[in-house]
Amino acid sequence: MDKTIFEKILDKEIPSYKIYEDEHVYAFLDVFPITKGHTLVIPKKHSRNILDCEAETAAHIGAALPKIANAVKDAFNPDGINIIQNNEEYAGQSVFHLHFHIIPRYKDKHINFDNLEVKWPPQKLEAADFEEIQNKITSKL
Repeated sequence: MDKTIFEKILDKEIPSYKIYEDEHVYAFLDVFPITKGHTLVIPKKHSRNILDCEAETAAHIGAALPKIANAVKDAFNPDGINIIQNNEEYAGQSVFHLHFHIIPRYKDKHINFDNLEVKWPPQKLEAADFEEIQNKITSKL
């Protein structure tokens, strides 16, 4: 089986903007962010999605998600936060390694999650922008 892009990130074959890491979980900035601070949280142990995830892996992710989400909240003061996890292609999963999106939400920025056929409108950011966002979130952990 070919490695997913997330496994390549874990193996340091592809660079990422790391937000958080422990023995079981890795979090990094989405390179196609919907909003500033859009972060991905993945288990280091491969699961296709939540449907085949072991309970222990789910527990590790569950422990890390609030920590990371609160750091994003503290860094950007959004009006709300979505934590989204898709299972299988029909439900919007495009990378088949379990992952959660932490997406800061703002009253003045509408995001339509109803039509999964429509790709999210990503922001265009430069490396310096990602580094600034990374530093802002990691300083809150």
